Amino acid sequence: MPKIVTDLKSLEVEDEVMELNLGPQHPSTHGVLRLRLRLNGEVVLAVEPVIGYLHTGVEKECESRTYTQVFTLVDRLDYLSGPSEEQAFAGIVEKMMNIEVPKRAQMIRIILLELARIGSHLLWLGTSALELNMSSIYMYCLTEREHILDLFEAMSGARMFPSVWRIGGLARDLNEGFIEGAKSFIKKLPSLWKDLDHLLTDNYTWCERLQGIAVIDEKTCKQYMCTGPVIRAAGVPYDIRKVYPYLGYENYKFDVPTYKEADSYARYKIRMQEIIESSSIIEQVIAALTPGPVLTDNRKVALPPRSELARSMEAVIHQFKLVSEGFHPPTGEIYGCVESARGELGMYLVSDGSNKPYRLRVRSPSFPHVQVLKKVLPGHHIADVVVGIASVDPILGDVDR
Repeated sequence: MPKIVTDLKSLEVEDEVMELNLGPQHPSTHGVLRLRLRLNGEVVLAVEPVIGYLHTGVEKECESRTYTQVFTLVDRLDYLSGPSEEQAFAGIVEKMMNIEVPKRAQMIRIILLELARIGSHLLWLGTSALELNMSSIYMYCLTEREHILDLFEAMSGARMFPSVWRIGGLARDLNEGFIEGAKSFIKKLPSLWKDLDHLLTDNYTWCERLQGIAVIDEKTCKQYMCTGPVIRAAGVPYDIRKVYPYLGYENYKFDVPTYKEADSYARYKIRMQEIIESSSIIEQVIAALTPGPVLTDNRKVALPPRSELARSMEAVIHQFKLVSEGFHPPTGEIYGCVESARGELGMYLVSDGSNKPYRLRVRSPSFPHVQVLKKVLPGHHIADVVVGIASVDPILGDVDR
C-alpha cells in the first residue's frame, strides 16, 4: 500500500471502521496527549486530538503571584525550554518598565538559551529514534545533553530549570569553570553531530519512516499558525531571533535553515542544522563576553548587593519591601515573543499597576502543532502516527497551561 491513502471516502464503511484511543498514557505521545483515531484496518481515517490532561492552571496562578514569583511557574510550561519561558516573561516586563538589561547579562542569557535549545533538540532526536527502535541514538543524545544539564546545575544548583532570570538581569553571574565547560562541550559537539548524521541522515529505515510523512506545507502552517522548525521545514525562514531581535541577537551571525519538503524528514534536518547554528552563536558570544554587572542598578526592581545589608538600614528596608511586596509596573498591556526550541513563544501581559499581573496569556508554540495533526495524519497508516506526533515536537505542559 502507498504511504498515504488519498481515497478515504471509500474506506468509510461503517462495519469496517474502528475507533481507537492512542494515549493519553502512551509512550509515543510525547506527553499526556490523547488522540481519538478512526481506522479502517491500518489506515487512519480521522484524528481528533484531546488535550487538558496536564492542565495546571499556570496562567491563572500567575494572577496571585508577584512578578518575581511568576518565573517559577512559567519555566515549567515547556519544561525542556525553561530559559525561553523566563526570557519571554522577563522581556515584556522589562520593556513595560523601560529597564535596561546589562550587556553581560544579555550575553549570558543568550548562552543559556542556546544551550537549552541544543539540549531540547538532542532529547527530541533521541526519543524520536527510540520510538523507531534505534536505541543507540538515544544513548548518544542523552549522554551529550547531560553535559548541558551539568553546566546548568553548576551555575544555579538546578538541572532542568536554572531559574536565574530576574527582571533587569540575572540572579547570579556565571560560576568559575562555566565558560571552560561550555567551550569543551561546543568543541566536542561537531564530532557527535557527525556521528548522528552518519547514523541517521542516509539511513534507509530512517528515511523510509520519515520522508513524505505528515506533510505540513506553507499554507497549512499559516492556517494553523505553526512556527519554529515546522514552518521552516516548509520553506519559510521565520525566526523570531531574526524578525524581532532581542538580547542583541542581531549582533551575531547565524543562518535560518529552511527546506521545501515540509515532511517529518525535513523537520529532522532543520533541527540538526539548528544545533550547529546554536553552537556557533554560543562560540561568538563567549568570544565577545566581557566583565560587568549582571543585574540592573535600578532600585525599583533590583535587590541591593548583599554586602550593603550589613551596614545599611536603607538597603535592608529596600530588600524587605522587594521580597515581601515586589514592584509595581505601570498600568498597561504588552506582547512580546522569543524563539523557543519549538517556535514562537509569546506572552501577553496586562498590568493594573499592582504587584501582580492582572492577566498573563501565553502563546504556546506546541498548541497549534498538536491541532494541525488532525489535518495532516488522515490517510497515513497507524504506525506513521507516532512519527507525525514526534516530528512536531509538542510539549504537553506547553499545550495545556
